[in-house]
Parts: sequence; C-alpha cells; structure tokens
Amino acid sequence: MANADLKANRPLSPHLQVYRLILTMLMSILHRITGAGLYFGTVLVAFWLVAAASGPEYYEFANAVFGSWFGRLVLFGFTWALMHHMLGGLRHFIWDMGRGFKLEAANWMAKATIIGSVSLTILLWIIGYMVR
Repeated sequence: MANADLKANRPLSPHLQVYRLILTMLMSILHRITGAGLYFGTVLVAFWLVAAASGPEYYEFANAVFGSWFGRLVLFGFTWALMHHMLGGLRHFIWDMGRGFKLEAANWMAKATIIGSVSLTILLWIIGYMVR
C-alpha cells in the first residue's frame, strides 16, 4: 500500500487531441456511427411495417410522418448510412483478404467509399422519385 502513490504520478496516455485526424481514422469513426444509425433506422422500418399491418389509418399516419420534410431528411440520412456502411463493409472484406493495406490503397478505398456512398444515395433517391 505504500507504493499506491506512485501510480498516481504516472504519465497519462495521449488523448484524441494529440492525434491528427487522417482519412482512414475518419472512415473508421463514420463506419461505427453509421452502424449505430442503422440500428435506429431499422426501428423506423419496423414502425412502418407495424403501421402497414395495423390498418390503413396507421399506414397513412406513418406515410405522413415519413413524407414530411423532416421524415424525408431522416430517410435520406438512413439511405446514406446504409450505403456508406455497405461500402465500408466491402472495404473491410478486402482487408480481410489481405489486400489494400498500403497507405495509397487504403486512402483510395476511403475516398471511394465516401464518393460511392454519396453517389449511390443520390442515385437511389433519383430512381425512387422517378418510379414514384
């Protein structure tokens, strides 16, 4: 118990403000955030399915909620999170095969994930509005 005071004098490990944010770090953080977002988005999908099974009144209510400007914004974000998480999962799958670990390849895949997720989201919404 005499050396308990020595533990308090040890240096602390560096925190986030010490590290410079790099693209692959940002992609890792976004992958985790989109995974959590997909969890809550799935609750919204379940709400819509339950409303559809509950009858026309509840289904119209759910459509009114999702059809509002805020509902569409949430659905757009959910679509982006889905696309981003999917492409991030493909990036991790490539890494699992032992490829893409060099800095140039990792940065290229990170940029492709961002560009691809935004492009696919916009494309899906354009197609959705055209079919509608």
